[in-house]
Amino acid sequence: MNPQQSELFTSSVRLDAGARWWDPDTECTLLLARPADEPELWQEYLAGADYSYRKHGVECALDIDSIRDGSDTVLFFVAIDGNDRIVAGVRAKGPLVDADDSHAVVEWAGQPGLAAVRKMIDDRAPFGILEMKSAWVTDEPGHARALTRAIARSGFHAMAVMDIQFCMATAAAYVLDRWKSSGGVVASHIPATPYPDERYATTMMWWDRSTFANHAEPDQVAKILRETAMLRRHSVSQGASA
Repeated sequence: MNPQQSELFTSSVRLDAGARWWDPDTECTLLLARPADEPELWQEYLAGADYSYRKHGVECALDIDSIRDGSDTVLFFVAIDGNDRIVAGVRAKGPLVDADDSHAVVEWAGQPGLAAVRKMIDDRAPFGILEMKSAWVTDEPGHARALTRAIARSGFHAMAVMDIQFCMATAAAYVLDRWKSSGGVVASHIPATPYPDERYATTMMWWDRSTFANHAEPDQVAKILRETAMLRRHSVSQGASA
């Protein structure tokens, strides 16, 4: 682990209000905030998630009414385009106290992998876990790949703010394959679950803040370090103006 990577793992970031920065790859402004700090953008993010999940016939996996008030969401991350439209987003749930806090136990209910899911979560809970949920990306041509790579980095910003070691997500294998660019590792010993229905084979992916660079693409590592450093400067600026 080089000094920059070590700093990412050992330093936390204070976030008293939402942080925004320009991302040239997506040509969007990226925002990390709490739902209460940006209520209008939170509702717009949810509307986008609802539309995306309904379009694919999996709105049952979102359960929009249960998350609308933002009470189980510590942070959300969105990309805002030049027309001030949210074109991608994800939310962070946690920190998880134990496996019962995770939606994964619902997804694997009655499946052979449930015990392994519970063990992975319970073993890591003392070090802190965020669960990334309700991700969506616009299907407009030419933007999806860069936006997906930005979403893949979002867990590190949330982990830095919360000073947490682990981040996890569950999704169809083809989705997680796009997210592994940031160092996510699929829990291959856990059998996939047919969630939300038989069309899908949902698997689990983990990111470890201390070892992600061993698995991530170099350009994603560089962007994670730069963006986290930017968040740290934003944190210092907030503290100075408080």
